[in-house]
Amino acid sequence: MPVRSAALATAAGALLLLAAPAATAAPHDARHVTESVTVDPTGRLAADGTVTLSGTYRCTAGTGPVFVSSTVSQSEPSVRYGIGGTRAVCDGLEHRWVNTGTPSGNALKPGAAHVEATLMELRPMGGLPLPSFHARHGQDVTLTEG
Repeated sequence: MPVRSAALATAAGALLLLAAPAATAAPHDARHVTESVTVDPTGRLAADGTVTLSGTYRCTAGTGPVFVSSTVSQSEPSVRYGIGGTRAVCDGLEHRWVNTGTPSGNALKPGAAHVEATLMELRPMGGLPLPSFHARHGQDVTLTEG
């Protein structure tokens, strides 16, 4: 009987492999990406401390409002500053986002920084809007004066 069980298990495994969808596109193939967010390699830092970050996003239809939010950190990676939020249009096309914000106390300086952008939906669940994350991307950037 153990030979029969092994044969059945092998056959079942082969059927599962045949039934599994084939991976036809590499993850970097933009034609097959349905939801994504990117960060531009350069951000702007104004004299008054206002930071402007930007990038692109792509999302499909959601049941609630969708936003692109961003944070920036610099010398201390565990300290992140929220930099604005942009309402997203989820039509499957690529769009630009630009977020602006002013962290307190001129905490940021021109130079290297790390930005995280998140594509997030407020999905209605039982009367409360709960966050549903569509995409996230972190990238090292350069904050330039201007």
